[in-house]
Amino acid sequence: MESRKTFQRLKRLLLGFILAGALLFIIQSVVIVVDGLHDETSKTDVGVVLGNKVNLDGSPSDRLKARLDKALELYEDDRISHVITSGGIGDEGFDEAKVMKDFLVENGVEEEHVITDSEGYNTFMTAENARKIMDDNQWTSATVITQYFHITRSKLAFDKQGIEQVNGAHADFFELRDFYSIFREFFAVYKYLLK
Repeated sequence: MESRKTFQRLKRLLLGFILAGALLFIIQSVVIVVDGLHDETSKTDVGVVLGNKVNLDGSPSDRLKARLDKALELYEDDRISHVITSGGIGDEGFDEAKVMKDFLVENGVEEEHVITDSEGYNTFMTAENARKIMDDNQWTSATVITQYFHITRSKLAFDKQGIEQVNGAHADFFELRDFYSIFREFFAVYKYLLK
């Protein structure tokens, strides 16, 4: 009889942990989505476009092009005066940062206003490299430009680098795989909090 009561208590406790975890996941996911979809409009010294896939023909993928389009919008609206393009060499063999710079220059950004970071293989490396570039140029504020679900973690990475003001601006591109990405971000945010 006593073992049955113990089992029932453990079962309720386990159910409580599962429900609490599910509630935390839902609340945090909503916060990530709302934060990511709310673009901050104050002017910053530089926009940092995070890299993504380049097509086999060397053109930006739709997701990457949407990030670059957002950077163009901010540049044309004078909300950023310079752009850092950050990425690595992907499986397709192209330097993402250079492909992004070429796209921006072809679409009206002054070449001397774009700085490439070809060592931005992940979000944290991008933040570290951006910090060095910003220090060299005496910039103190940045707008990270990426997918909406990635904004919160990106801002956290930049904040960990001691950058005074970090804004977020999301690419206007949505796809079904965003659901997986939101799920992944739940865990990735905690990883960055502990770095």
